[in-house]
Amino acid sequence: MDKIKTSHYRIDAPVRLQEVPTLDDLNATDDALKDRLKHIRKKIGELQDVLYAHGKYSVLVCFQGIDTAGKDSLIREVFKDFNSRGVVVHSFKTPTALERQHDYLWRHYIALPARGKFGVFNRTHYENVLVTRVHPEFILGENIPGIDTIDDITDAFWHQRFEQIKNFEKHLVQNGTIIFKFFLHLSKNEQKNRLLRRLRLQEKNWKFSPDDLKERALWDQYQQYYQEAINVTSTKDAPWYVIPADNKKAARTIVADIMYDELKDLKDIKYPQLDEEVKAKLDTYKEQLNNE
Repeated sequence: MDKIKTSHYRIDAPVRLQEVPTLDDLNATDDALKDRLKHIRKKIGELQDVLYAHGKYSVLVCFQGIDTAGKDSLIREVFKDFNSRGVVVHSFKTPTALERQHDYLWRHYIALPARGKFGVFNRTHYENVLVTRVHPEFILGENIPGIDTIDDITDAFWHQRFEQIKNFEKHLVQNGTIIFKFFLHLSKNEQKNRLLRRLRLQEKNWKFSPDDLKERALWDQYQQYYQEAINVTSTKDAPWYVIPADNKKAARTIVADIMYDELKDLKDIKYPQLDEEVKAKLDTYKEQLNNE
């Protein structure tokens, strides 16, 4: 099995998505990938326990990807060994009436993880520069002053929104949030196969919507806007990682490895120490319990 190098997937310079492979099986069998994931997610789970007790950092894990990219199953498998008290998953759908009464980042801000916890965003604040760029009419529903027609949504508007997102993430990082942003990079042919599988298998039918085909027809636009969003907002403190997603098992393993590789370097996280007075009386407390 190939060694997974975090730097291989991190975006440190402008990238052309069409030149990035969508398949990387790590030269490993399915069983080897499964074993590696099982091993690494256990180690992340142990780190999570220390992080929770330490109570100073929070971790925000963001997943973006075209329909069928495998976000749901990846989240299920990678976070399987986490203590449920330490991780919360949020799946962002079409904004509700309440959410539309606030700015577009509000619903993401109130879902952020508390110190000591992991927050997982299944689709993220980047929907606001992806879906809304493909369908700019959605912006009109935000009721923004000065944006009355689609013609008002200029390149300057999108530039401003990218800056707002970068500032949002910079603020989080400066206040103790570790951010991972993963783009699950799927090929158009593999998406076709996965959609056909949803149609072929009765137990998968519920996942299919005719809208999936309408969005698939806009593939090139989505790729263009994903590429721009990644290039503009991949920063030193909140970089993007482009993950080949045609092989689901490999994608899960790569994501888990990257997270562990980054988190294990947090040398300052540790279990809290007992007060010296309490520590000095541990034997007394043990004796008290044993004599009950």
